[in-house]
Amino acid sequence: MHPSAPPSPKSMNEMHLTNETTAEEVSIDEVAIIFSFLLPKDIMRARVCTTWREAAKKTLVPPTALKVDSLKSYNAMRVMSSALPHLQQLSISKIHGPHKYSDGEDPDERRARYTANYNTHDINIISNFLKLCSLEIRGAHLSGRYPVLSTFPLLTKLSISDCIYLKFDLDMFVGLPLLKELRLIDNPRLTGNLGSLRVLKDTLEKVVISDSRNIEGNFMDLANFPRLKELDLRRTAFLTGDIRHIRGHDFPALESLVLPETVRGGVCYKFQHISDVPSFMHAIHSLLQRSPPLFKEGVLSRSSAPFWRLSEASPDWYDWNERYDWDGETPIPPFDLRIVQAGSRRGWSWCSYGPENECHSCEINWLDLEPSSESNDYETYIEGLQRVQRNVNFYRGYYEIPAEDEYLRLREEWL
Repeated sequence: MHPSAPPSPKSMNEMHLTNETTAEEVSIDEVAIIFSFLLPKDIMRARVCTTWREAAKKTLVPPTALKVDSLKSYNAMRVMSSALPHLQQLSISKIHGPHKYSDGEDPDERRARYTANYNTHDINIISNFLKLCSLEIRGAHLSGRYPVLSTFPLLTKLSISDCIYLKFDLDMFVGLPLLKELRLIDNPRLTGNLGSLRVLKDTLEKVVISDSRNIEGNFMDLANFPRLKELDLRRTAFLTGDIRHIRGHDFPALESLVLPETVRGGVCYKFQHISDVPSFMHAIHSLLQRSPPLFKEGVLSRSSAPFWRLSEASPDWYDWNERYDWDGETPIPPFDLRIVQAGSRRGWSWCSYGPENECHSCEINWLDLEPSSESNDYETYIEGLQRVQRNVNFYRGYYEIPAEDEYLRLREEWL
């Protein structure tokens, strides 16, 4: 046959027979091992015969997330739910257009009426992914309760966010015994008690529950979790506790802590009395000595503005903004609190912030002794000291919030 001539029908049949014979000679388990090095889409394309299709069903698919955010990707997931049941990562988002996932138990009636004519797609098919290790659900059209979400015994990462009509409770996680990371953000119908997570005491390493107003309990319920490295509970309305109750043996692995304002010492917590602050700051200092990066946001910096301040209901507060004209340049009363760092030395001060985050600080109440001039840290300390002292101008000489008449005097002098 001429080299450039196409193969005859007879030779094509022979080639097909040879390939099929070769495929059948390799065992299902051997093909499954080979498939485990491929991406899901490549495995799907490679299912050219019965042996390879059976091998795909046994393949532990590499940890690459299947993203479901369109009708096309949903249909791909539907096929994979039977063809590749050992998929390990799955990410589910909103399907745009007149589409929704099947309603769960006790769906929102108003939402059900609004979406009555939508094309409905079965979400329960995800239960076929028996080896699922990571599941992310973000902004998906889910309404009601879905028991399927607690049927993945190998799940180690779960993230659910922006699901307005999804109803679920912290109790559901009892069915996820290997869970290490839990992220629940902006789910208004999430309910439960934080103590329910104690069933995951020995596995949880990261817990983020925020913008969920129906969570109750005390954050100290998680204090003896041996592996917990990150705990973020911002904007959860009914959590309680006192940050000063953290003892040396509590949260042994914790590296990052963000608590809501309902917890004493949480983000944006408001003090009722100026006299309450010094002892509180000493407690915070002890925690920071144990784990310096513990308060990454808003304590050692004001980058995201979660800071402590004096309550408007405090007898030490005065209504400066209503009584006096403010020109936008004159420092306002120092009702905010900050922790400052100069080298290894730590302190705190009352302060106020003006335009463009300009800080006007009272004198620093130091929590450590000044390092020796012969120490390795001394030069770093002096540089840091000069930096923090630049903000001590308007309130120079004041270690606490000045009384109202003193503030007025300082204001007149400034003007």
